[in-house]
Amino acid sequence: MTDNTQPRAAATRPFEGTPRAAEYIERIRAFIDGELRPLADRHGLTHEHGGDRALLQQVWQRSRELGFYGMTLPEALGGAGFGVLDHVLIKEAVYASGCVLSPHVLGELTGPPRVGALARKATPDQLQRFILPVARAEMAICFAITEPEAGSDAGAVQTRAMRDGDDYVLTGRKRFISGSPYCDAAVVIASTSDDPARRETTAFFVERSRPGFAIEGGYKTMAGQTSTADIVLDGCRVPMANRIGEPGQGLGLAVGRIAVNRLLHCPTMLALARLALDDATAHATRRRQFGQPIAGFQAIQHLLADMATELAAARALMLDVARLLDAGVDARAETSMAKLFCSETAFRIADRAVQILGGEGIVQGRRVEWLFRMLRMYRVLTGTSEIQRNTIARELLAPAAAA
Repeated sequence: MTDNTQPRAAATRPFEGTPRAAEYIERIRAFIDGELRPLADRHGLTHEHGGDRALLQQVWQRSRELGFYGMTLPEALGGAGFGVLDHVLIKEAVYASGCVLSPHVLGELTGPPRVGALARKATPDQLQRFILPVARAEMAICFAITEPEAGSDAGAVQTRAMRDGDDYVLTGRKRFISGSPYCDAAVVIASTSDDPARRETTAFFVERSRPGFAIEGGYKTMAGQTSTADIVLDGCRVPMANRIGEPGQGLGLAVGRIAVNRLLHCPTMLALARLALDDATAHATRRRQFGQPIAGFQAIQHLLADMATELAAARALMLDVARLLDAGVDARAETSMAKLFCSETAFRIADRAVQILGGEGIVQGRRVEWLFRMLRMYRVLTGTSEIQRNTIARELLAPAAAA
């Protein structure tokens, strides 16, 4: 979809980030349009049927060569050094391209965003064995927290890591782990408590090649993707050198990463919602009923007006929270507000887009139909809407409780 299908307000809005970010986005767009779209076309890739590991590895390595893949890492490790606002705008531009391979430009699935927050906790040995290979697109990694009985309650993990001499022995099952089918290693959050009543979680780097490590149940999500599976650990032995930080710091590492990701999911959701709005607008001007384009009917005009207005409001909230984070504000409530509002809004926009497309909108293979399913899923990912409301309410009520 070309830019001339966008509402005038969106097309003429001044760029909110730095000039360096604007130049970076132009280079990324050139990479997507000049290399990734033709590559996806040659291999017949779709949003539901992506490439195999070998093809994705080519994308990761090419993106790294161009300076995009490790953008989110600390500058000392080759990161671009962008603030949160620039990061949000860059990510929005990547996903707004609508390219099937967009998630792999910045390594969203199995790359640097999975380990960037761990770099300051990693030992020099871990930097050499895990962080730098991920940064160089030589290793794919995933982050394994969720379990059958530990999702929103991340501290309730049942996977155990028992000390045995200079090693830890890990046993348990991790569920719904994004990127696990492609991974070479995983960051695993496990319980190291010897008392079931006491919560103590610790993080470990665990290589897929270790005995007792298995990937099972590569299932499709409702968005049709197969990049999610379970990780089963059955007496998987790892050396103490693979432990990240001190015992008991695992949940802190996980929660710290999740809080930032709540905001960083927003540009993806809103970019996908923009695609749905663009598709609905184009269809409304093209589809004719009763002798005129359906865009001439007030009912359709009002749907489009509400979609554009809510998208603008959600985007303004996202950018405001990004500025708060750049200013060093502890914005736990605000990041949850952004994730809650953006996910709910993006899904409403996709739902209305389906309504406008009518029969075309419910046919599998149409982009709007896939966007509807994908954006429904985002209301669950990185904390459900209900969990976000809990966080917001807790932050609001904390001062009153303290008084």
